[in-house]
Amino acid sequence: MAGTRRQSVFFAPPLSLFGPGVHERTAAQVKAVGGTRPFLCTDKGMVQAGISDHLTGILRKGLGTDVVVYDGVIPNPTDATAQEAVELFRREGCDVLVSLGGGSAHDCAKAVGILAAHGGTVDDYVGLDRVPGPIPPLVAVNTTAGTGSDVTRIAVLADPEKRAKRPIIDWKITPTAAVNDPVLMEGMPPALTAATGLDALTHAVEAYLSTSASPVSDALALEAVALIGRWLPKAYADGKNGAAREKMAYAQHLAGLAFNSAGLGYAHAMAHPLGGRYDLPHGVCNAVLLPHVLDFVLLAAWERLARLARVLGEAVEGLTERRAAERAVEAVRRLVRELGVPERLSSLGVRDQDVPELAREAQKDPSRWTSPRRASEAEVEALYRRAL
Repeated sequence: MAGTRRQSVFFAPPLSLFGPGVHERTAAQVKAVGGTRPFLCTDKGMVQAGISDHLTGILRKGLGTDVVVYDGVIPNPTDATAQEAVELFRREGCDVLVSLGGGSAHDCAKAVGILAAHGGTVDDYVGLDRVPGPIPPLVAVNTTAGTGSDVTRIAVLADPEKRAKRPIIDWKITPTAAVNDPVLMEGMPPALTAATGLDALTHAVEAYLSTSASPVSDALALEAVALIGRWLPKAYADGKNGAAREKMAYAQHLAGLAFNSAGLGYAHAMAHPLGGRYDLPHGVCNAVLLPHVLDFVLLAAWERLARLARVLGEAVEGLTERRAAERAVEAVRRLVRELGVPERLSSLGVRDQDVPELAREAQKDPSRWTSPRRASEAEVEALYRRAL
């Protein structure tokens, strides 16, 4: 094909709801997809905070039926977590999934849907487009603003034995509906606000720099970066700032849609092994790695990085594109510092002796496929060590 013309694909959930109080419409969405016995997939933190009981009450009232609650979701959910949950799903005769929480709850619910519909184990579906058919309807109710899992075709589960994370990527596991209510996000503490918000920033930035970016994903990614740059510090400083929470709900959604189609890059490829080996928060790993990865890809993407600098509000008039691109990296590094996220992997317990194995795992991760600059294994090792 002549020139730069190429095909592109855009993935998105059928329905997304936004705004204060919109979570109260969850029962209506469950009913709309034909659900009669919902399975609520969440974690003990949601139970202790009373949010799980609140949503269960809404579902019971709206559907006139009982709700089966599974609260065993853990950060970095595993195959064992999904197997335990799907056994309860089957035993109780459930027919629709509702996930409540952040990425871990949504990813676990996606795995439950796959296993409920098609059997087997998580390993059977790891990789690209290996889910043979549809899963039960899934309504994803977000309580964080960062992972984008409420809108993506991706579920990442951990393998404790191999100390690795494994992605399942298939459009057939995309949630049927995404519910983003900023009221449910006001309880996020500052550290979680920072980690999830910087996760969203990494999604947007890597999607914009991706070799599979399109005009559609570009528009979403750029708006997400603009919103995050302006509103994430405000949400971090004051969790009850309703406007900031609402803008971040939109930002994480836009970033999720962008990377769902455009892909990611080496920050994610390198963050996944860290989460698998050390059980570290994904957003924090991304935040530490992103400035170093941007330094690495700058040679291949300075025009795009220069535009990101402008979107982040950097004063780049009169600068060369190369220098403007460097200002974008500086802006990201400054934002990470302002939000109190550790700047070094060593402060998270990462050891230099593990770097070679981490680099080998990163080179297997599909996130690297769309990086604007490919790295050798030695170069990935060097990036890890710069971040130590």
